[in-house]
Amino acid sequence: MLLDSARRPAIPLAGRLTPGTLERAARPVEFELDGEVRRRIAECRDYTARTMGDGREVYGATTGFGPLVAFPGRADHAGQCDNAINHLLAGQGQDLPPAVVRAALTVRLWSLCRGRSGVSPLVVDALRAALRTSFAPAVPTYGSVGASGDLIPLAHAARALRGHGHAYLGGERLPAAEALRRAGLTPLELDGRDALALVNGTSVTAAAAALATARLHRSYRTALTLSACLADLLGAAPAFLAPQLLRAFGHPDAVRAAADLRELMAGTVPAPGRPLQEPYSIRCTPQLLGAAAASLGHAGRVIGDDLAGISDNPLFFAEDDLVAHGGNFFGQPVAFAADLLSMTATQLGNLAERQLDLLVDPHRNGGLPPMLAAEPGRQHGVQGVQLAATATVAAMRREAVPASVQSLPTNGHNQDVVPFGTQAALTALAQAERLRWLHGSLAVALRQAAFLSVRGSGRGPSAPRCAAVLERLAAVIAPVDPDRALDEEVRRAADVLDGLGDESADEFEEQQP
Repeated sequence: MLLDSARRPAIPLAGRLTPGTLERAARPVEFELDGEVRRRIAECRDYTARTMGDGREVYGATTGFGPLVAFPGRADHAGQCDNAINHLLAGQGQDLPPAVVRAALTVRLWSLCRGRSGVSPLVVDALRAALRTSFAPAVPTYGSVGASGDLIPLAHAARALRGHGHAYLGGERLPAAEALRRAGLTPLELDGRDALALVNGTSVTAAAAALATARLHRSYRTALTLSACLADLLGAAPAFLAPQLLRAFGHPDAVRAAADLRELMAGTVPAPGRPLQEPYSIRCTPQLLGAAAASLGHAGRVIGDDLAGISDNPLFFAEDDLVAHGGNFFGQPVAFAADLLSMTATQLGNLAERQLDLLVDPHRNGGLPPMLAAEPGRQHGVQGVQLAATATVAAMRREAVPASVQSLPTNGHNQDVVPFGTQAALTALAQAERLRWLHGSLAVALRQAAFLSVRGSGRGPSAPRCAAVLERLAAVIAPVDPDRALDEEVRRAADVLDGLGDESADEFEEQQP
């Protein structure tokens, strides 16, 4: 359990947190805490303790929580920490994936290491120790409105770190105390402002949105690749990618998308008999994909800013003798960005589903058999795959309804406007997974179309890069002849496409500010 992280260099907590780092945190990872960061945390902790000892009011440390701020809190700091956690243990629904929870703990760790939350260095060390193993608290899906931090999910996470509730270790769900014992971890003790510092930030929101951003960037590259393979396999003339045409459109991301498609389709040989103008699912791909790239870029910048910020209340500025009470736990920026991710994923899903429909239609697929069946009637090719793709894209459309504007007052009207960023981010992450299924479905169909094309006319793919992609798919997916179950093969194709996108994902990480 500890060996995996030992093979990799430690990640400094003083650096910028990226979606790639959050993906790495799904497995054991070592985070390095240098002397300067540790000094910053300790100095803020000392200032916070002095402030509380001087009788100054500090929300959640000397007072009640939420609308009960007008009442004094418990005099005993450890008891106040217990109270902060216990009243929030009310989440419902199935557990979040352990990878999402571990990413959330990583985001929380990064925020606490900025030295503005007054947290004990022991809390930071406990988070680092847990992430060094495969430990992941069991956290229910529902409970956060994303307004005063992800209070309920993070309270469940803190409970598990203290040895209560449940947690996962190596994917196995266990009583938290047992999971800690097996991992060689000590239950976390909280004092001072530790409990509120753990829960009073939108770390689940930011983590889920960042993971969705990383996955959708790979899916964007996949959409480019599959669109090029489709156009090449059907013999579409690349006139729709003319540089002059796209420059006139006026959108830089569309210009770049067209350039990428031209590179992928270099060497393609147009097929005789294709129409002067292809269906929009081919002809308008640079415009659609360019818009997707622009949206992913904007959302990525907003989420990156959130990862670099401090999500908590209050914040402590010892150099100014200031305890600043405010709303830095309000997740509206990421809520808007996550909804944009969901809409972008859905339109990419619409494109993939329509491209799949084009492939199985004998009136538009260049003479290939209906449903790409090797023996139509006796066999049914990818007919079932298309049905599942249709159901998937319908689900994506339903889920694309924005969460960020569904504000409902709660908490005795203390939280009278809320962003629901947590639900927006978790939906975006689910949309990214559905898009992977759609791309896997399209990839299976393209592999089958290539097989039937070669067997029929001998044409096959003509662009070398498209041919190489189809060869990679053919290495793991046999021709559908005769019919067989294709559910696992759709997922296998999605994995292959993820592998093809890894290099592009690395480039994306390097481009982040």
